[in-house]
Amino acid sequence: MKKPYLIVSSLKRAISRAAEKCVKDKSFSRKSPLTKEALIRLLIGAEGGSLDKILHAAGINVTASAVSQRRAQVAPEVFRAVFDYFNADCLDDDFFRGYRLLAADGTTVNLPRNPKAPSFVQNAGIPKGVNQLHLTPLYDILSRTFVDAIIQPEPKKDEIGALAEMLKRNTFSQKTIIIADRAFEGYNLIAHCLEKPNVDFLIRVKSSRSGMREVAKLPMLELDCTISFTITTTQTNEDKKHGYIHLQVPKKSKAGSKTRRGRWDFPSPYPMRFRICRFQLNNGEFETVATSLPPSFTLADIRELYSLRWSVETCFRDLKYTLGLVNLHGKSDAFAAQEIYANLTAFNFASRICREAIVRQPKEGVYAYKVNFKMAVALCREFIRTPKADVDKLLNDIARYTVPIRPGRQDQRDLRVKGFPGFVYRVAA
Repeated sequence: MKKPYLIVSSLKRAISRAAEKCVKDKSFSRKSPLTKEALIRLLIGAEGGSLDKILHAAGINVTASAVSQRRAQVAPEVFRAVFDYFNADCLDDDFFRGYRLLAADGTTVNLPRNPKAPSFVQNAGIPKGVNQLHLTPLYDILSRTFVDAIIQPEPKKDEIGALAEMLKRNTFSQKTIIIADRAFEGYNLIAHCLEKPNVDFLIRVKSSRSGMREVAKLPMLELDCTISFTITTTQTNEDKKHGYIHLQVPKKSKAGSKTRRGRWDFPSPYPMRFRICRFQLNNGEFETVATSLPPSFTLADIRELYSLRWSVETCFRDLKYTLGLVNLHGKSDAFAAQEIYANLTAFNFASRICREAIVRQPKEGVYAYKVNFKMAVALCREFIRTPKADVDKLLNDIARYTVPIRPGRQDQRDLRVKGFPGFVYRVAA
């Protein structure tokens, strides 16, 4: 069987297996067009417009209110199961010198305002308060797919803890490099990466005195060196004599602690050894990364690897605006979690199908061309909503819509707090 058909079959199997996890409710046993599988397929294929319009396009003759009632009977874990089953059944085999590249980062998803929900966050910067869920995924840079993800209410956001949890629960059969930004800097996380078989890390760290003490001692110039030190959670005379780095870990661990001194999951004392690489950017500033990669990866290689991390930022943009995660179809935290997992699955399906589409390049032209991912997502979602859609037609339609590849384009990041767009025109759930 050709790979596109295998991808489609994998998604169908994932939906079917996850549907069995739905709560057994008498209302689901009635003869209704909105079956368990139809509901899951509908939300994975749903776009950001009116729910009535989506139902009409899918050929499901029920009301938007009926969809909300059905969704309330399904836990977010069911959509999480679809995501996991689909990933487990698909082989993403794009590597960098034999390594799988996974980027770790976090982003927020805005919800309708509800002060009583766990997602409600209020501080001096946002005195009225907003509702947000925090998504921390592992993203395969070369295959352009999401591998794992953890969703947390914004007030309990813990990106370092989320990544540590994903390291624990995943078995890395292929050599893997975890690439992360400064938000993930921490002795405890580095120790988790060092202890995990087949895992290396590349984490951007602070260069100032507020960062790791051993890094702050290094001169501010391009360098590639190995540092060694020992972590301890005690302050005995012997510890002080040897110059161990003391972590002030509370006796009762704080699950939500965000500082690198707030937690420690390993024995004490604990010896550490890894590389520090510092390189200069085009704007004259220095970037410092900690890594466990061997010396066969040069400073130029380290710089290239860290620059690849930027693709996780662009995938967040696609997830929110191309997939439509900014336009939710429900008000509750549980409904939002359903749609986050549904969008992650739709993103992975579109990415895997796009890799199989054949884009014909012009014989003469300035640019090479690639699939228009925004149009591909719309076509893939229409395919998911249509039970008997044709795979070959999907591939041909995707190949028709292309955009030029323009390397080296840059734009200043516009970091602003964005509110939740009202959705009276969509559905009240």
